[in-house]
Amino acid sequence: MGKWEGKSDLLPGTLDMLVLKTLTHGYLHGYAIAQLIQQLSEDVLQVEEGSLYPALQRLELNGLIEGEWGTSANNRRARFYKLTPDGRKQLNAEKERYRQLTGAIARVMGTALKEYKV
Repeated sequence: MGKWEGKSDLLPGTLDMLVLKTLTHGYLHGYAIAQLIQQLSEDVLQVEEGSLYPALQRLELNGLIEGEWGTSANNRRARFYKLTPDGRKQLNAEKERYRQLTGAIARVMGTALKEYKV
């Protein structure tokens, strides 16, 4: 199990989907989002700042999340994000797309394993 440092290692749009899903847990700043993704994935996914912050900016520009400046638990200035209604709709669409895609991949892998004994 390797460290994930960018979108190239996952299906396109996966980081955005993970960020949106993470924000269903509440109002979070970037570092907390990265930490929660890492914890929930049992340390398989480690989102680097170089991938996370551009994704947060993109999601905010697209109206899927809203950001607001505040103070973190360690008394530092941080931008906190929350999911918008459009973000929730996008997350539901992405979850369905992901379900279909992973199901299709599982079917192909299952067939390949049976036919070719890989």
